Amino acid sequence: MKKSFGQKTIITPLPVLILATYDENGVPNAMNAAWGGQYDVNEIFVSLSRHKTTDNLLLKQAFTVSFATADTVIESDYFGIESGRKVNKIEAAGFTVTKSEVVDAPIIDQYPLTLECRVKELQDDTNGYILIGEVVNMTADESILTDGEVDLGKLKAICFDSSANKYRVIGEAVGDAFACGAALIKK
Repeated sequence: MKKSFGQKTIITPLPVLILATYDENGVPNAMNAAWGGQYDVNEIFVSLSRHKTTDNLLLKQAFTVSFATADTVIESDYFGIESGRKVNKIEAAGFTVTKSEVVDAPIIDQYPLTLECRVKELQDDTNGYILIGEVVNMTADESILTDGEVDLGKLKAICFDSSANKYRVIGEAVGDAFACGAALIKK
């Protein structure tokens, strides 16, 4: 038997995305955004309310997206609850950045996987913005590679559990995409 919850939405997993930008003075900023994902082959989307980050996106037309991990959960959460208008969050978290060689945005050194993006669209609506970014480069620490490819098991990325307001680690591989279902195809 199933229980009805009415108009309640749970989409899972919701990646914990850390957007990093530079402001007009070259000061790096980071924010935590859980309402986003892959939009197309080389594009991502993020739903944002108005923040220092949206000001920076309009100014620089570039950003990076890193994936929060079990090892960075405290700092990643902090990036979502403190205002970049009040404090340099990256400095306060004890994190460091390296300037991207591809876009005018910072790469946060403590995150092992980062997408470097150009703003493709920043749609303003009454609630905030829908950001669509074009991924122009991806960087990954060797510590999360297996046979030269990103190993999400080693990354220990976290997702946002909107039903319980918790962060959860994305788990182990359980099957091969576009292959394991072949067992049900009738010959």
